[in-house]
Amino acid sequence: METIEISKDIKVFYITSTSFPDGVMEAHKKLHALVPASEERKYFGISRPESGTIVYKAATEELEAGEAERLHCNTLVLKKGKYISITIKDFMKDIQSIGKAFQQLLSHPDIDPQGYCVELYLNDKDVRCMVRLKE
Repeated sequence: METIEISKDIKVFYITSTSFPDGVMEAHKKLHALVPASEERKYFGISRPESGTIVYKAATEELEAGEAERLHCNTLVLKKGKYISITIKDFMKDIQSIGKAFQQLLSHPDIDPQGYCVELYLNDKDVRCMVRLKE
């Protein structure tokens, strides 16, 4: 585990999956249909329990004001601050490694109870799993 600092809030827009984990890939496909892959844009998976079930959102950062509204998407803000993280190389070879990484991260005693489990897709193969720490 390593601690990283996100220096500014990140406004994202997203597609909510119909289920977890089965609907995750479909949510990402819908998001990429709206905004094709670009090196200028960061892509995320954002999840947390809500009313007893895990809600997953495939998300991307808003690059220009009004972009989310134009695409009829909801938004949320990933708060700046310190995050504990685990980077997984070639995650598609072992997709379960993402869940295992979050289990490890969520065992940390200082996580932000209002935070999210955040997957930052570094490229087509690597993902950084992150959980925000309390201030």
